[in-house]
Amino acid sequence: MKKSLRFGAVALAATATLTLTSCGFGGSSGGGGGGDDANTLSLLVPSYSDATKGLWEDVIEGFEKENPDITVDLEVQSWDNLEKVISTKIQAGEAPDIYNGGPFAGFVGDELLYPVSDVVSEDTIADFQDAFIANAEVDGTAYALPLIASARALFVNNTLLQQAGVTEAPKTWDELLDAATKVSALGGGVAGYGMPLGSEEAQAEAAVWLWGGGGSFGDASEITIDTPENLAGAEQIKKMIDAGATQADPGSTQRSPLMDIFIQGKIGMQVGLPPTVGQIEEGNPELDYSIVPIPTKDGSPFTLGVMDQLMAFQNDGDKQEAITKFFDYYYSADVYVPWVQAEGFLPVTKSGAEQLSGEEALKPFLDVLPDAQFYPSTNPKWSATDGAFKSLFGQLQTKPAQDVLTEIQAQVDAG
Repeated sequence: MKKSLRFGAVALAATATLTLTSCGFGGSSGGGGGGDDANTLSLLVPSYSDATKGLWEDVIEGFEKENPDITVDLEVQSWDNLEKVISTKIQAGEAPDIYNGGPFAGFVGDELLYPVSDVVSEDTIADFQDAFIANAEVDGTAYALPLIASARALFVNNTLLQQAGVTEAPKTWDELLDAATKVSALGGGVAGYGMPLGSEEAQAEAAVWLWGGGGSFGDASEITIDTPENLAGAEQIKKMIDAGATQADPGSTQRSPLMDIFIQGKIGMQVGLPPTVGQIEEGNPELDYSIVPIPTKDGSPFTLGVMDQLMAFQNDGDKQEAITKFFDYYYSADVYVPWVQAEGFLPVTKSGAEQLSGEEALKPFLDVLPDAQFYPSTNPKWSATDGAFKSLFGQLQTKPAQDVLTEIQAQVDAG
């Protein structure tokens, strides 16, 4: 891999889940059919990569080998479809026994989930990083299990910046706007900054900018989107778009295909995740790039962490023992760590972090993640907030920033 750090040391800011493809529905290795008996578990998960389905099938195969009386039925959906699928299943009284997702506080409010202590052994709970298990609590009780974590940083195409006469990576918004505009001016289908405002992960790109200007999405008790601090970040996005510093049509651009274009060498700068390093190694190992802190309004670095969770729906209540066996098996270091490594994310367990501490590519992420700032996912309105960003934030391309934030806040308040 041709990786240059001439623009500075790696530092992080922001994360969210990596979505590459939808794998559809897959049966378990044991050939179960999703029955209702106590020894058949249904598992609904999102696709993080092309490998996700196979990785879960490997886990299930190992689990069923150790627990031949239990069958696990696997369903894999894209992140774009996941929330719609889980909502439809719940409304139909067909919630999965185990679910890998993001927002979960709404499920807690509806009394749908097991408390973690009911479906995980004490040893497994004790192995989670304290910050992560705390982020899975509602009113002091954990209802979700941390699954994976990640962080965001700015990936920089050194060659394009040099061709544009930019001598160092930007640290502030003004420097980023100037550098991206110069790179876009190179022409030939090159964009200065990759701006994905489409539904795939609009909430993450929003956090990069709104939080980078001193704003936030609120906390466990209140969601605050329509604020002066957040407006500064939204208006900076408008400046980037209006100046031609981004790719065409950022309002409907999804992050994953846009990152593919960066990897091809056609984008000067774009926010990426730890798995981006592996994607570059596979797709364009000769790419000359750097990883630097994400520029902010005043140049102050910040770290936004995102954590996805596993949770267990109570359903008819007779699968508690089987769910516990599955969770304890999955989070054993020999099973969990290879799964995390294969997906390119960061472990949320103490044993996992210790086992990967020697991985140089992950070290900067592992060092900073314990201090990460998270989405207010334990707020019951976080699911509505996430959906509002995905459905409305792309309108920044055509609407005044204030109007967009006001509409998002109104949708959140309406639930």
